[in-house]
Amino acid sequence: MSAATKSSIILALWAATTTVLLQSSSCSAFSPSPLNRRTTTALNLDGPDPGTKLVSNRKEIAFDGSRFFETGVEDEDCIPTQEYCLVDPNSGAPIRLSVEEKERMFLDALQSYYVSGRQVMDDSEFDALKEDLAWNGSEVVNLNRKEITYLEAMQAYIKGEPIMTDGEYDQLRDELRENGSSIAVDTEPKCYIESGVCTVTFQQDKFRNNLLYLPMLSIIGFLWLGIGYEILGGRVNPLVLTAFGAPVIGTVGKAITDTFIFPDNFVAYGPCPTCEAENRIYFGGILGVEGFDNEGKIKCKNCKSEVIVMKRSLRASTLPKN
Repeated sequence: MSAATKSSIILALWAATTTVLLQSSSCSAFSPSPLNRRTTTALNLDGPDPGTKLVSNRKEIAFDGSRFFETGVEDEDCIPTQEYCLVDPNSGAPIRLSVEEKERMFLDALQSYYVSGRQVMDDSEFDALKEDLAWNGSEVVNLNRKEITYLEAMQAYIKGEPIMTDGEYDQLRDELRENGSSIAVDTEPKCYIESGVCTVTFQQDKFRNNLLYLPMLSIIGFLWLGIGYEILGGRVNPLVLTAFGAPVIGTVGKAITDTFIFPDNFVAYGPCPTCEAENRIYFGGILGVEGFDNEGKIKCKNCKSEVIVMKRSLRASTLPKN
């Protein structure tokens, strides 16, 4: 083989090698390489099938396809971590109480501690009950200075170390009752297992008490109009004449009623300590006939139990059971 032929072959091989290198360089520059390719991973976000129920330590948890929610929680179910609950002694299940029931338990615990010295619930349970009532906006837990003094006076009297006289105590109690304090007024019946006596506090029936004055006020009013008509000859409007004489009519009518018709009148009402049926009692006389003075006894119209009512304190109680 001549030198010219060898040179031609070498040039042909060089040209072919250059072409291959250029093509491979072009592909790597403008085409994505296997190392630069993005890979995607499908995340498995699928939950259980809709309608599936999982059991937690307290309730069932259901899945509706998009969310988990708790099942079996009824309106009457009590959640101990969120509110004060009463525990059923038989089943141990928590029982939901109304705000009125919680207020009654709070007052019973408070009065039992201050009056009789008995602690019906431990401190932690009492604090939980008080906090629950505070969150519910109950005014029972917010005692004022006079109410605290009243409770302290009762506790001191039970211990035999009174901190105020009987007159001061009665005045404080009457003032609290006039203001509608729940500490001094027991509108719900309370029974004592030891003696079988049930007690409750009556309230004054102001509406019926004021009705006692209506007959005499009407008579005095007609007499005033008749005398005024005769004297003035009907030149004054009866309404103007009545308004002008209202102070005289009221004063005379009340004085005659309190002195002659219904002396020392006082009407009270309240629930029966036994069956909670509403009853009324009248203290005072009627046209000279003496009635109940400081203490009255009535028979409940529903259960026929005898109830003794004290006029001054309005404390109503049943007779002790033999």
